[in-house]
Amino acid sequence: MGNLNITELGQWLATRGADFGLKIIAAIAAWIVGRWIIGFALKLVGRAIGKSGKIEPTLARYLVSIIGVLLNIVLILAILDIFGVQTTSFAALLAGAGLAIGTAWGGLLAHFAAGIFMQVLRPFKVGDFVSAGGVEGTVVELGLFGTTVVSGDNVTHVIGNNKVFGDSIKNYSALPHRRVDCEAKIANSVDVNDAIARLKAALPTIKNVKTEPAPEVEISKFTAEGPLLTVRGYAHTDHYWQVYFDINKMIAHEFGKAGYPVPELAQVQRAV
Repeated sequence: MGNLNITELGQWLATRGADFGLKIIAAIAAWIVGRWIIGFALKLVGRAIGKSGKIEPTLARYLVSIIGVLLNIVLILAILDIFGVQTTSFAALLAGAGLAIGTAWGGLLAHFAAGIFMQVLRPFKVGDFVSAGGVEGTVVELGLFGTTVVSGDNVTHVIGNNKVFGDSIKNYSALPHRRVDCEAKIANSVDVNDAIARLKAALPTIKNVKTEPAPEVEISKFTAEGPLLTVRGYAHTDHYWQVYFDINKMIAHEFGKAGYPVPELAQVQRAV
């Protein structure tokens, strides 16, 4: 029985083994060459789109991703054809599988559809500083199914497009400047007008603080320790944190130079 199996195996290798081996070699070669051609083609398409200047980087990456997926499907069909698989039957099988997968992975398709809507409505683009999907940071990529955002602490977040599109989106880069709000508390014994005048005079000297709209210093509320001042400057999004920290440094410097006392709660003495 064992000799019979070995004989049959030898006959199969002699008749069809060489042909099957050649098909495997041809398929591997087709995959390597095909992937190289696809990569080269995608680079050419990306460069062509970039040079045209008519398509935003976000949409350009989106189109290149779609083209890459389609070309890889064509490559797989071509490799199957090498083994004699009828591509028409495979295409029908792929369509049926796609329907089944689509039903099971409805959420994934929802991310894809949301990505298309974001491309049409364009609530933001690559390079914008946004708050979306519970993450605040700079948009670096809008993919087929997810948006990549790098937060201020240099962490990369990949958020599903459906979550991004379904939540509130704040685009801090849509307008030319942002308002930077800081607070400064003074003691009750300090002359409020003097404190406001000092801060208003120092605000325009801070680097990257815009003169229009003009900086503002006003009393926001009163506390037991003393009045709380709101100190506002306006700056470009790229300079927000630099201006924020510099305003706080300026407040500390001006109040120290003026010799203002530290706001403290009055001590209540009880009779024994």
